[in-house]
Amino acid sequence: MRPSVDALAHPDGPTKDDYEAELAALQLQMLRIQSAYRAQGRRVILVFEGTDAAGKGGTIKRLISLLDPRGVNVFSVGAPTPEEQGRHYLYRFWRDLPVPGQIAVFDRSWYGRVLVERVEGFCDEADWSRAYDEINTFERMLVDDGAAVVKLLLIISRGEQLDRFADRLQNPVKRWKFTKDDLRNRRRWADYVHAFDDMLARTHTEAAPWVVVPSNSKRHARLAAARAVTEHLSQGVDLTAPLAPHDLVREATAALGLPLPADVAPAQPAPKPKQSVSKNGKKNESGKKSKQDKKSKQDKKKKKKKRKSA
Repeated sequence: MRPSVDALAHPDGPTKDDYEAELAALQLQMLRIQSAYRAQGRRVILVFEGTDAAGKGGTIKRLISLLDPRGVNVFSVGAPTPEEQGRHYLYRFWRDLPVPGQIAVFDRSWYGRVLVERVEGFCDEADWSRAYDEINTFERMLVDDGAAVVKLLLIISRGEQLDRFADRLQNPVKRWKFTKDDLRNRRRWADYVHAFDDMLARTHTEAAPWVVVPSNSKRHARLAAARAVTEHLSQGVDLTAPLAPHDLVREATAALGLPLPADVAPAQPAPKPKQSVSKNGKKNESGKKSKQDKKSKQDKKKKKKKRKSA
């Protein structure tokens, strides 16, 4: 049985130098993944859930910082609009699923049905109880259709959350992050812990497993999340294609009078056509008898005929 999220061990983070070195490597790997997925028409769905102030936004920011923004959509999910409330709760997420070659990142997601909507009473117990199976079916459909789905749950302790709330309230630059919802949710900490535990127990599936990230250390959380994402997206996918075709790099540097980058080899000279030697000793590039050879033979035959007739 999985332990409660409230009992997670929170490891210390790495040193600043080690953190920055590994993060840079993981960010480059994400860029290679995006290039390969775009070239192969693959789709990525990243789901981020967690306690308030757990660092979901900062983790997402660093995960995608090197990516081509045209190929990434980040959806910060809030309360449904009146129009969306009149439809099935999964409706608005169907609209935002990625097309081939795209990455969709959900900062909170369809799991709101079994988290905030459950805890705050925004839907009936029958509705959120039914949602676990609906979500599992939804994610199974996505995976069976070829999408890569990675789900991450970032968890901080109650004491760490208090420290981060204090930092936000004291810092005018960060104060915008604090909302009334944060106060409301903190008062119901135990209810949310119970909802998180049920969510993990009911929706951790073979098709779409959860990755739980202890997040008291921001450095640890960012690296752990990036490792989980890059490892999952690298499985069974050819990532050897260059970020830009070397032929294009060679053509561009030659046209612009620039040196070739160190990792791009010069173009290989075109192979010379094979040459053969005809019976009269002349070289024949095509390996076949030349027209001159054929003509000389025809002339010889004509001369023989004339001699015989004479």
